[in-house]
Amino acid sequence: MFATLEDRVVRYAALQPCYNAFVDSRTPGSERKENFTIIGPGVAENPAQHVHIAVPHGFNIGGARQPPACVNSQHSHDTAEVFVVHSGHWRFDLGETASDATVECGPGDVISLPTRTFRGFTNIGDDSGFLWAVLGGDNPGRVTWAPQVFDLAHDHGLVLLDDGRLIDTAAGETVPAGAARMPRTTVAQVAALQRFNDTQAAELVSRDHAGDGEVPVIGCGGPLAVPAGFSLHRLDLAAGDHTGHRPAAPEVLFVHRGSAAATTGGERVELAEGDTITLPVDAGYRLEATAPLVAFIVRGSSATA
Repeated sequence: MFATLEDRVVRYAALQPCYNAFVDSRTPGSERKENFTIIGPGVAENPAQHVHIAVPHGFNIGGARQPPACVNSQHSHDTAEVFVVHSGHWRFDLGETASDATVECGPGDVISLPTRTFRGFTNIGDDSGFLWAVLGGDNPGRVTWAPQVFDLAHDHGLVLLDDGRLIDTAAGETVPAGAARMPRTTVAQVAALQRFNDTQAAELVSRDHAGDGEVPVIGCGGPLAVPAGFSLHRLDLAAGDHTGHRPAAPEVLFVHRGSAAATTGGERVELAEGDTITLPVDAGYRLEATAPLVAFIVRGSSATA
């Protein structure tokens, strides 16, 4: 599956975006967002979305990069969705019309969004921002969109089919004969989703804070101890410090700040800010901070990678 250790690395500088991954991608305010599928199939509705590493891990890793004022429309997932804010200043809005609750997050913050809850997010900073995302499960299912998203998509030439495919009629594509369109989300479906107020929304966030070594964020007694099918840990190391172990299950590391070198089986790779690496299962590795390091580690529950 991986011929070299470098094959296990997805470089931030080499990320391949999709600009029309979802049915809202032509909605004014949303048309400039970039979607990334880093590990696993993700939830993109465009089959042209590039998948960097397709090997199943029991969870998916993705990303979103948005310029200032760019919006990701209200939607819901059936599996856990967790964001690590890598850059930018973001506002997360909950509820069908983004009016139930609001919480703001900055670099180093982690937000764990519950399943079956409408959420949307906007880069409210002055520069481009990047969110590193974890979705639960090998197959995180399809996105449930707020009803108004379908109306706006239709106005701008995008049609979502019942099988999850996105048809761009403005680019000359046509709905295949016999294909069914994804029905507009109903009032009953909206009513069945969870709702949160501002106080509850604030409890979904673990704020950036300097640490010493590895501490849990989600699961394993972390502040966001929400069942998600994976755990998330934060790792802080001073330059020259090191750590490492032998993963018994899929393990993915994301460099948020600083740099590091990962070594296993006689191979060594250098990791810079924004890089993602999936570490070998049942093979010991050593991670050394080559500059003061802040990283996030996702661990799954089955040895599939």
